[in-house]
Amino acid sequence: MNDSRPLVGIGIIVEKDGKILIGKRLSGHGSGTYSILGGHLEFGETFEKCAIRETEEEAGVEIEKLSLVSINNDIAYEKHYVSIGVHAFWKSGEPTNKEEAIKEWNWVDPHALPEPMFPHSKKVVENWLSHTIYNP
Repeated sequence: MNDSRPLVGIGIIVEKDGKILIGKRLSGHGSGTYSILGGHLEFGETFEKCAIRETEEEAGVEIEKLSLVSINNDIAYEKHYVSIGVHAFWKSGEPTNKEEAIKEWNWVDPHALPEPMFPHSKKVVENWLSHTIYNP
């Protein structure tokens, strides 16, 4: 494991008609698992701006009504992240594979997540559903 400082990741739950947007990771850590949208927080960027940017970059979807729902200290795949979970509502756009890292975007019931789930994403969804910001 790299002994430098943790990275900050933003996981985005995009909700539409009671379902959330999930894709399959094709590369990087967690390849082959299902995941919510997400990415790295850039220097000087707010959580909300990062969520809006990453959602557009990854799936071509616009979001609105963002709120913080989760914070986790995630250590897995030889990486260390402080993961910030954001919930947002779908505003417009059809999910498309805009990056090669994710495919198979689907709207799924958050109570019946596909397996295998990317552990960081699973924590964010579980925290959101249980109204628990942090659950070590």
